[in-house]
Amino acid sequence: MGSRLGERALNRALLDRQLLLERSTMPVLDAIEHLVGLQSQNPAPPYVGLWTRLDGFHPDQLATLIIDRMAVRMSLLRGTVHLVSAADAVVLRAWLQPLYDRLLFPESNLGPGATQQDVDAVVEAGRTLLDEAPRTIAQLGQGLHPRWPDREPAQLSWVCRNRLPLVHVPPRGLWGKSGQTMLTTVESWLGRGLVGDPDPGPILLRYLAAFGPATVKDAQTWCGLTRLGEVLERLRPQLRTFTDERGRELFDHPDGPRPDPDTLAPVRFLPEYDNVLRSHEDRTRVLATQHRPLLATKNDAPMPTFLVDGFVAGTWRVVKERGSADRVRIVPFDRLAATHRAELTAEAERLADLVAPGGDVELAAPAG
Repeated sequence: MGSRLGERALNRALLDRQLLLERSTMPVLDAIEHLVGLQSQNPAPPYVGLWTRLDGFHPDQLATLIIDRMAVRMSLLRGTVHLVSAADAVVLRAWLQPLYDRLLFPESNLGPGATQQDVDAVVEAGRTLLDEAPRTIAQLGQGLHPRWPDREPAQLSWVCRNRLPLVHVPPRGLWGKSGQTMLTTVESWLGRGLVGDPDPGPILLRYLAAFGPATVKDAQTWCGLTRLGEVLERLRPQLRTFTDERGRELFDHPDGPRPDPDTLAPVRFLPEYDNVLRSHEDRTRVLATQHRPLLATKNDAPMPTFLVDGFVAGTWRVVKERGSADRVRIVPFDRLAATHRAELTAEAERLADLVAPGGDVELAAPAG
């Protein structure tokens, strides 16, 4: 095994690759592809995630990519909605199909007596409906129900959700817009189908370029697939290897940057669901163990966070009050040094220009 990398070395490597040490000037679409997508359970997080990473980012830049069908929102990594380039959509969704197959069993999803032939029939009927016009999941289930009246509409739509590559069409996903989640197929929206049997090797190399160095379990946590050790073993001659402080083997892209652990890291605000916090089995490279419970909620809904010296140091949210402007409320985990408070407030004021125009910044008492 290679040399040992400590926690701060892994932290700085992650920040550099995630464009969080210094805002990048790369084009928005290039950044989306470099990051291998941004998680987008809600429409807003990718906008905040790109704002915090790209110099001069404006929401219209991303909205235009979505309208022009160069970027799409769809269920991908870990079975969750991500924003990706159109080029990545047709590769990643094909690669991840085994993840969605694990969620689908005829008898449990369609009821007693259901067969694979029943599943295939539902999928083809669903494809026809969605190619005719975008529909919500509920509308899709209701449209299928007359043909399968003994099945629940939700069962029918669940089968389609896991077997068909479905894109979320605008205006959902556009900055400042709202509306129901309307779905259609990748083929209908992009005019091309999925790539057949994509090679996982290049995909994992991209993961390491954006999130490495990483263990096999880290890579599996990132995407939701299993047995990736076999792929990394095949790639081993092209990779660099290290160990972490617990002796675990880390694989890395041969050209992956590994800055000095003492490199200064600026304050950065992250949206909820940001993949910085969701792409490693061991999150301690960015989130201290003692702080992890402070991010827990009853329904496991992630909270927006901020980084101080490269590590998660608290949460933030937009507070809406009737009759007054929205404001950004910051809640640190612990008491911050005066220099960090000043930097945090200044960056929060810039964030407010994006998420709460005209609003103030409130620095609350520590939560820890």
